[in-house]
This record gives sequence, structure tokens and C-alpha cells, in this order.
Amino acid sequence: QVQLVESGGGLVQAGGSLRLSCAASESIFSFNAMRWYRQAPGIQRELVAAITDIGTTLYADSVKGRFTIARDNAKNTVYLQMNSLKPEDTAVYYCYAVRLLPSKFDTWGQGTQVTVSS
Repeated sequence: QVQLVESGGGLVQAGGSLRLSCAASESIFSFNAMRWYRQAPGIQRELVAAITDIGTTLYADSVKGRFTIARDNAKNTVYLQMNSLKPEDTAVYYCYAVRLLPSKFDTWGQGTQVTVSS
């Protein structure tokens, strides 16, 4: 069973930066996509950023130009660089991985708290 472990969350002032890491217990090379989601209290979990196995990236409109997703297959790790943080970025951030073949398999990390103070 693949495990995803997030780290890098914390408390930061508005305008600051954080880099989240998602370390997988096995090679991420086989995953078709890896994504970062976030969930704030009382709000549905939302997609923040995604990266495919060929490096295609996708971002939520709310984070475009501020967040960058990247993957390091050699380190089995996906990163989310978050710059110009805003209080509305406060949430628990979750890492997600999905593999489609030979059958769909997906898994979540346990989440890491990001708190942005105004």
C-alpha cells in the first residue's frame, strides 16, 4: 500500500511563502497524476494544483501565478511552492495520487495545516 506523507505546513504571515512536500513510499513514476487539494473548515475540499506523469500542470484560478507544483521522480516527492500567501489560503492541504492502469488506484496523504495570518 502506497503511503503519502505531507510536510512543510505551518503558520506564516500574509505575503509569505511555504513549500509543501509530499513524499511517497514508492516510486511516483507510475502515477498518472499527483494533485494537491485543500479543505478549509466548513468548505468542500477543492483542487489546488495537479501535475501529470509528463509534467503537464493545472492550477485553480485562485492560486495561478502564486503557487507552483513540481515533481521529483528521483526523490519520489511532489512539491507545492506557495508564494504571496493570503489568509484565504488557510486550510489543510492534502496530497493525492492516482494511477489508471492496470486498474484505477488512488490514495491520499494525511494532510498538513497551513495557516496564513493577516
